Amino acid sequence: MPENLINPTVNIPRHNKPPRSILPRIFAFAPNRDSLGGTAYFIVNQAGNLLIDCPAWQDSNLGWLQENGGVRWLIFTHRGGMGKQVQPMQEVLQCEVIVQEQEAYLLPEIKVTSFASSFSLIPEIELIWTPGHSPGSTCVYYSQQGGVLFTGRHLLPKSAQEIVPLRTAKTFHWWRQIKSVANLRDRFLGDNLQYILPGANTGYLRGQGYIDDANRKLQSLDLDDLKNLPLCN
Repeated sequence: MPENLINPTVNIPRHNKPPRSILPRIFAFAPNRDSLGGTAYFIVNQAGNLLIDCPAWQDSNLGWLQENGGVRWLIFTHRGGMGKQVQPMQEVLQCEVIVQEQEAYLLPEIKVTSFASSFSLIPEIELIWTPGHSPGSTCVYYSQQGGVLFTGRHLLPKSAQEIVPLRTAKTFHWWRQIKSVANLRDRFLGDNLQYILPGANTGYLRGQGYIDDANRKLQSLDLDDLKNLPLCN
């Protein structure tokens, strides 16, 4: 990695576990402490590579990104996926930052691209506003490989084979989150969603790194029962 890619005045730790391949052309970074254990993803795409949420601000991560073609778009699934180093990361990577309009104000020092209910970035990538966990919570749909949905903290694994919305003390609006899940179910009624890649709790996935048979598991959620779900610790 060329020395001038990183601002020498910024102290960046040098060691971290390298990203691992989850699906063809999709890589997952190690959980980021700055985003409370959030998992960031990297998609290799001919039109330009995508980074979904921020990985740890590590020299090794930045070097890996540069060695694998750099980043054209940095997309945030929710405010918790931003971490603490968005501005220097954007300056180094020279990427376009995309965030739902209700959370764009959290990045006043950066020129961002914001959107309302949905945003088609390229033909195979669509951003879907799913408010509830946070005001600007967003899922990222990748239409390749049978359909892959990056859910941030909107939907999280409860076990190696279960995906659910989780109600926590930081949930912005629980009933809006349930409604957003219902909208996703309606959207993916057909055979167009094979995998869900969550933005946290990935330790439940036991090395596989994804929830498969995602469409069926999404359709099987009992949303009426979930409305009364108690707070998680």
